[in-house]
Amino acid sequence: MSLPPLPVDLSGIQLDPRQGLARQLYQTLRERILDGRLPAGARLPASRELAALLGLSRNTVTRAFDQLYAEGYVEGRVGAGTYVAELAGVVRPVSMPAGDPAATPALQHLAAHHLPAPLPGAPRAFRVGVPAFDLFPFETWARLSARFWRKPSPARLGYGDPAGEASLRELIAAYLRSSRGLHCDPAQIVITCGAQQGISLCAQLLVHPGERVAVEDPGYRAAGEAFALAGAQLQGIAVDGEGLDTQALERLGDCRLVYVTPAHQYPTGVTLSLARRLQLLEWAERNDRWIVEDDYDGEYRYSGAPLAPLAALDRSGRVIYVGTFGKIAFPALRLGYLVLPPALAQPFARRRALDMRHSEIGTQAVMAEFIAAGHFQRHIRRMRAAARHRRDALLAGWPENVPGCAPLPAVEAGLHLCVRLDSLARERALLAAAQRVGVELNGLSRYWLPGGDTPADARAGLVLGFAAVPETDITHALLALRQAWGAGP
Repeated sequence: MSLPPLPVDLSGIQLDPRQGLARQLYQTLRERILDGRLPAGARLPASRELAALLGLSRNTVTRAFDQLYAEGYVEGRVGAGTYVAELAGVVRPVSMPAGDPAATPALQHLAAHHLPAPLPGAPRAFRVGVPAFDLFPFETWARLSARFWRKPSPARLGYGDPAGEASLRELIAAYLRSSRGLHCDPAQIVITCGAQQGISLCAQLLVHPGERVAVEDPGYRAAGEAFALAGAQLQGIAVDGEGLDTQALERLGDCRLVYVTPAHQYPTGVTLSLARRLQLLEWAERNDRWIVEDDYDGEYRYSGAPLAPLAALDRSGRVIYVGTFGKIAFPALRLGYLVLPPALAQPFARRRALDMRHSEIGTQAVMAEFIAAGHFQRHIRRMRAAARHRRDALLAGWPENVPGCAPLPAVEAGLHLCVRLDSLARERALLAAAQRVGVELNGLSRYWLPGGDTPADARAGLVLGFAAVPETDITHALLALRQAWGAGP
């Protein structure tokens, strides 16, 4: 006996038998109700009829109908069957034309100021910005993590302090005092999800739209993008052999804030001289301005102890210190911190709470134990020694007769070096040849702000990270570069 005609068109429904059939049917019917293909008042077939039409069990159809009833998409009429409910206020989906830009000014602004996609895969020679992953004591970290999560205190499982776990802040303050000469109170520290969030908080809270912000040029472009997204007008300040040109900063005039990497300038690798440090602090105090100090790899110093941060010389509360565990442990940890003038600590914590309430407790607690048990300090020493050996392997094996390439600089700090080239054409040629043989190099030209007075060819160079891979990998990569560039030993 043939089925009576259906009151509505339910043709074209296709369900995957490998997935939950009742859930798929519910979602399909809901979609058709929302987009109008099943209008209000339309009568749905009885569960037995629909089961026969689709080749399903009646129980499957009944479960789908029950969910639609529960959420108000359909309603029953006594003795008359199941009908699509009248859904007041339903907004039908509107497709945006292909290629249409973001609808709001904020999204359009974001399209122009964002971070580039990270490089895929494990680090290769000579990836910039990552330390030696192969040396991290993962077994120790796993043991500490398991011990914390085996029986965590209920008091630590609710909502936490947006400034961060108290024990971790205390240990960071103690570490900075003993190892970096930076005296601060734990109350001045706000834990962040890496240095970038710290920089972003500075941009959000210290800069009004339209104000000038000075950044090193060339410099860390991701910091500039954070300030630009907050509405700042970026002003590039030249970097020479002593670091940021403080006289150029003075000539700039009105400027709300300056962002610097004094211990190891990114990407040129120079260290801000003591004279320039004092001039910069005097400028900030005299003009009531802010200095954001990004000490991203300050622990890596290869002659003598690590330099005291700029914040350690600050006597007027004008420096915001940005620290990170990403260059000692690994970036995926997403753990950093700010050291703030006392008056700013609570406002920064409150602002951070609006974005993410507080950081995940496990990572903070395990890092606190990692530091308290002495593992962190031992790991820093291990990482510093390894980075020095890997630096030496690069300096010893670098081809000396590459046309248009300046000699390698002395490298006394950090995780990367920068070598200058005579033209952008030479930079493009060397980068392309390196890519063909699977060696990662960055062009110095990508670190400059658009425009500016620096001639195009003066922006050319290569930026090489030397800490990410062992010496044998560095040696093999250098051999590949010699062959690709046609350079001798």
